[in-house]
Amino acid sequence: MSNELLGVGVALWLAAALIALFLRWSLGARSLLALGCVSCGAGAVLALPYGAPSAHLPLGIAGQGVDFVLTPTAAWLMLFGLIAATLATWLGTPAAKGRAGWCFGAAAGLIGALGVFGLQDGVSFLVAWELMSLGGALMILSESLASDSGRPVLFMLALLEVGSVALMLAFLGFASAAHGFAFSEFPRAALLLPSWERIGLGLLLLVGFGAKLGLLPFYEWFPQSYGSGSGASGALLSGVILNAAYFGLARGLTAWLPIGGGAGVSVFHGFIVAVAVVSAILTALYAFQQEDWRCLLSLSSAENSSIAVVLLGASLVFDRDGLTELAALAWIVALLHLAGHALAKSGLFLAADGFFRATASYELKQSGLVRRSVWTYGVGAVFAAMSLAAMPPQAGFVSEWFMFQTMFQGFHLGALGDRLLLVIAGAGLALTVAIALATFVKVIGIGLLGRGRTFKSGAPVSTGLAVGSLGLGVLALAVGMPVWLSGLTHAAPLAYANDAAEKMRDGWLLVPLTAKFAFISPSTLIIAMPLLAIVPLLMLFASWRGPPRRAPVWYGGREQNPERVATTALSFSNALRTFYSFVYRPSTQTIREIAPHGNGQPYFIRRLTFAHDVAPIFGPILFGPIEKAVNGAARRIRALQSGRLDFYLALIGLLLVAILIVALL
Repeated sequence: MSNELLGVGVALWLAAALIALFLRWSLGARSLLALGCVSCGAGAVLALPYGAPSAHLPLGIAGQGVDFVLTPTAAWLMLFGLIAATLATWLGTPAAKGRAGWCFGAAAGLIGALGVFGLQDGVSFLVAWELMSLGGALMILSESLASDSGRPVLFMLALLEVGSVALMLAFLGFASAAHGFAFSEFPRAALLLPSWERIGLGLLLLVGFGAKLGLLPFYEWFPQSYGSGSGASGALLSGVILNAAYFGLARGLTAWLPIGGGAGVSVFHGFIVAVAVVSAILTALYAFQQEDWRCLLSLSSAENSSIAVVLLGASLVFDRDGLTELAALAWIVALLHLAGHALAKSGLFLAADGFFRATASYELKQSGLVRRSVWTYGVGAVFAAMSLAAMPPQAGFVSEWFMFQTMFQGFHLGALGDRLLLVIAGAGLALTVAIALATFVKVIGIGLLGRGRTFKSGAPVSTGLAVGSLGLGVLALAVGMPVWLSGLTHAAPLAYANDAAEKMRDGWLLVPLTAKFAFISPSTLIIAMPLLAIVPLLMLFASWRGPPRRAPVWYGGREQNPERVATTALSFSNALRTFYSFVYRPSTQTIREIAPHGNGQPYFIRRLTFAHDVAPIFGPILFGPIEKAVNGAARRIRALQSGRLDFYLALIGLLLVAILIVALL
């Protein structure tokens, strides 16, 4: 039944793509996209906790056909990505034009993601991977929300193609030993390869999937590309598509690549953890400095995917040391983290679209917009931000509490280097979580609260309902975690302990395999927190002396303007920018335009333009020289387009001479 529902979902997505392409009917296409997400989500639910049976599809290259298998891990990640995708496709893009093109791109991205989750051979997998990338690019390009959206999308596709080439090389390496591209043959073939070659294949997989996950240096395409699209596009990219990329990396490093032991393998696993931790710290730092909803949330997505990769690396470290239960714990915590992230991040991306519909801007500024729809839009956005800031009792708090408990158990490892690795990783993740808390205080405090401008209308009711639903979904995931863990009883790889998910709960308590180490209970916390709030409320009521007297703040003798005195995104984040100036390398520029009647004197200024920015780390080092080389080659090749007939005839003559020389030799 699960595979039948997945087939219905794919048929609905294909129908949506055709309607968008030929009829240009965006409403019908969006409806079919949402229904397809519901159908595939139902199929994922039925596939838990054992997975779906194998299905043979007559769609392979050269008539070979391909197999499709939805494992419990794939079903879990796909389910929560599709919950968010259902609401994102239902609302659609807020762009005034290009909605049909957006629907076509969304259909392509969703079909590609489903292929990444379930296809079982390298050739069809690469086709699905490229389709997923193409769908994201089409969504952003069709919206035309930025005047120069083509350049960021081209930059995104260039870096993603680097990842695709790395995956292609990795698959060729596997296939040369397995004599085929079937994933089922990869583990046996990998064991026949030397250790250094297996590590090389692992590095290629890390580069290939890391390009879409936003590991360094690839995260630098995130703010540019996300910032050229809508929140609905961001919800799809940060939900189901990002989860699909993580699933590919996790499957590659565990199922395809049994690396074994040795000093080189230990260094490789440490390298995975180190790269992911540094990526999480850098993306959190740069997210805090953003002044655009989409750019900030995109870097936060790269941060959260990096956290999941840290847990994946920790799982590999534990497994190499024979601690299969702790390896399974780290594996399952990564799945919990990505599930909560998909719901919370999609909720905030759709909240950004609601902000855009009300203000015609994605700029983070005080608006007071949340006052117009507190119980849907406001509550949903606050719950989502609380989860991403790891505040109780939300899902992000649960997964990150589990994350730290996993790192704390590194003392079970035998090697001193492995123990130090997890200790340092835990310290880096603690810094990341602290910066994330400040980041989402900025998002809610500046993006939605304050007085700011007075708008004629708030966020649309449909957007408020979608954001509110996702916010409540984040809370439900945390409160019902002792129940939802039953869906992950068979999610860990076969080499790991199969009962780890059961050991992560003790009644209504959540425990890291044992209640003697630590425990929390968000299920009882949701009841205890309102009860504990009764005491301060009673104290406040007892001390009440009537309504407070309010007086305006002195503003230099002038009438107070809420917009002029509001806290800006720059003023909120400037202290951290100054403290971490060795990372940010901030720059400021002030341009004064003098009035014509000022006789050249600086006393009469017509316009004062202030610009500020932070410097990227990898752009000037890696991408700048490549761009310079390509532009230089283009300038030299431009002579071929001179339009002179004698020049073209000379080229043809030289070509004929070269052909004759080759033929004679």
